[in-house]
Amino acid sequence: MKILVACEESQRVCKAFRKRGHEAYSCDIVFCSGKEPQWHIWSNVTPLLNGNCDFRTCDSVVHHVDKWDMIIAFPPCTYLSKAGSSLLYKGGQLNEERFNLGQQAAEFFMSIYNADCPKICIENPVPIKIFGLPKHTQEIEPYYFGVPVTKKTYLWLKGVPFVCPTNVVEPTYTFTTYPQFKNSFGKYRQRNRSKTFEEVAEAMALSWG
Repeated sequence: MKILVACEESQRVCKAFRKRGHEAYSCDIVFCSGKEPQWHIWSNVTPLLNGNCDFRTCDSVVHHVDKWDMIIAFPPCTYLSKAGSSLLYKGGQLNEERFNLGQQAAEFFMSIYNADCPKICIENPVPIKIFGLPKHTQEIEPYYFGVPVTKKTYLWLKGVPFVCPTNVVEPTYTFTTYPQFKNSFGKYRQRNRSKTFEEVAEAMALSWG
């Protein structure tokens, strides 16, 4: 399959599908940290979503795709996540700037959801209802896949089955107390905390690849 992994700089999902022989490409406005630049598109993903496009990977090779077989996307959740709802209504008043940014984020989400592609998965945390995203299809937790952490995540699925749990364990950490994230500081803290767990990426590739 030709697979577009949108909004992914870690390349964890991209590499999980590549290991199974699929032509997967990560795409992000950030350069890849997964150390496979030949599979990364350093660009805005919007022009690529509906296929029939040319693009250049970070090794300067130009590719063409008539139509994607699958899109897996991790759109930014800063302004959509329920975790930020207190900032949206700061002091009991609607924060107009944050609301407008949330609307833009929701429009981007829907551009992926409505892309011309038979198989789509979008991953995001629990969203704020005011932005009117469609009802999610599946809820997953890291501890379904061997990572002893609670972090409820929603999946919006079109044309693909549920992700199958691979190794259900007892959760012993919350997301904020997990050592990998608790000790993450500095400029890239948010980016590091948003990376897909490798175990979840492998489960996606096992379920759909």
